Amino acid sequence: MLYKNYRMNTFGTNSPSRQAAVHGLAITGFITLMLLGMWLAVYSARFVPSVVGRIGTAAVYLGSVFTPSPAASLSVVPTASTTIPFGTASSTISTNIPTTASPATAVPKPIIPSAGAATTGTYLLDATTTPSAATLSGLPDLVVKIDAVGYLATSSAESFVATSTVPTGSRPAVRFTIKNIGTNMTGAWRWSATIPAQTAYTYQSTPQQSLAPGDSIDYTMGFDQADTGADKIISITANFDNAIKESNSANDSASTTVTVLGN
Repeated sequence: MLYKNYRMNTFGTNSPSRQAAVHGLAITGFITLMLLGMWLAVYSARFVPSVVGRIGTAAVYLGSVFTPSPAASLSVVPTASTTIPFGTASSTISTNIPTTASPATAVPKPIIPSAGAATTGTYLLDATTTPSAATLSGLPDLVVKIDAVGYLATSSAESFVATSTVPTGSRPAVRFTIKNIGTNMTGAWRWSATIPAQTAYTYQSTPQQSLAPGDSIDYTMGFDQADTGADKIISITANFDNAIKESNSANDSASTTVTVLGN
């Protein structure tokens, strides 16, 4: 009986200590979990976006410049000045006329006018005037021409550097021109570009402005996440979706190659 009471008293005496220890461990575990959660949040914010960026699709950097068709000129050559200067009139009278003749019956010498100096001029027609539908006929014809390959020194399309070999870590780029050599307006149209990214990728443009005959647009396009190696193909296709009817679709595409250096 005494032994039983001793165990009960001992347990009762130690119970608060046990409870304090349990509470201490619980608080320590909660703090540890909080610190771990904060560390994971910081890690995700710093490192996860870069990882996702490396496995995502390539970014395309694009610039363009519209060039209207060359302005027509009209040469105008007037036949003469609209102001004709006259010489001094002569009042010489023939000696055969009697001196008693009335001045009203005298016949003056005919006056021969001299022509003014001819002038010439060249006048440019208004280049901003859009051809009217009445002056156009036939079909448009888009043609693609690749002007150069190279890389972008920055993320701006204006930093293009022409070269056949892209340095390590740089963004490959291509400059090309799409022109309407047909005889009618194109209406809205689009183009696409197949680029040598690490994952097969084809860029499709937004709808482009209508081009009159002779109008063109110069493009500069760069991209990252390029597949390294020699003779990487870049292809440009105008009207890839056949949204407009053309007189000739055989000249809608052009291709070139570029060497992309790796690590």
